[in-house]
Amino acid sequence: MEPEIGVVLRGVGGLYDVQNAVGEVTRCRPRGRFKQESLVILAGDQVEYVLINKQEGVIEAVLPRSTMLLRPAVANVEQLVVVTACAQPEPQLLLIDKLLVLAESRHIHPVICLNKIDLVSDTVPEELAGIYERAGYQVFRCSAKTRDGLDLLSQCLKGKLSSCAGPSGVGKSSLLNAIEPGLCLSTGAVSPRTGRGRQTTRQVELLPLSFGGYVADTPGFGQLRLEGIDELDLDQYFPDLHQHKGDCRFADCLHRQEPGCGVRTAIRHGLISPSRYNSYQVLLEELVQARTRY
Repeated sequence: MEPEIGVVLRGVGGLYDVQNAVGEVTRCRPRGRFKQESLVILAGDQVEYVLINKQEGVIEAVLPRSTMLLRPAVANVEQLVVVTACAQPEPQLLLIDKLLVLAESRHIHPVICLNKIDLVSDTVPEELAGIYERAGYQVFRCSAKTRDGLDLLSQCLKGKLSSCAGPSGVGKSSLLNAIEPGLCLSTGAVSPRTGRGRQTTRQVELLPLSFGGYVADTPGFGQLRLEGIDELDLDQYFPDLHQHKGDCRFADCLHRQEPGCGVRTAIRHGLISPSRYNSYQVLLEELVQARTRY
């Protein structure tokens, strides 16, 4: 029988649900050599599989990946939707910037979703959006509760393999439920004591969208370690900083205390948000410390 090509939606106890081009889902087991050769299958992988019957199949091969995220583990992501709440919990600008750097460094297109705009005055999302729109990012102002902004977000997701990322409690699952009501994803309230959300997503799962495309529902997280980035290259993953690097006196300028720094000049002139530069400094120090530690 000729192999078919499908997309891995999820892994279930060593088996994998694979969806073909017409939307049919088959539960497949990998060939024995996958375990012998320590080959890993991820949600989002395109695989070749052979049907045993209408419900079961065998995965023969994993096709080459275009992109890969490790935390959360998902393959072939085209777009990273960085989700943050305007309140409950409060926005974590450093985490937003870390996720943007992660996307930029993995050649994944990032967009930002400001959720829970119904909980704050209009000035709050506008100020937040201004930081990132000035940096060149597309920002969606949304509310899963009132459905504001969901049509625009749906258009952004259409036809792509997207992954949502952000800490627990920002409303990733609630947004996906509002966009695609049939998903019925579990949601959790934010703790009034800690101001943090309770994690409801337990594993990476690729969710087909009725209007075309997939979105990866991933576990929330509050910490993220950048890997495989040299401190000399960090500024290229901050587009707003990088566009002023050509104005620096020294080609290897790290934009700290070097004389003639074009980035610090741009900050003084209001061309770069101070919060973005602060995040850059924190991440730069993390990379320097990681290098000296190892």
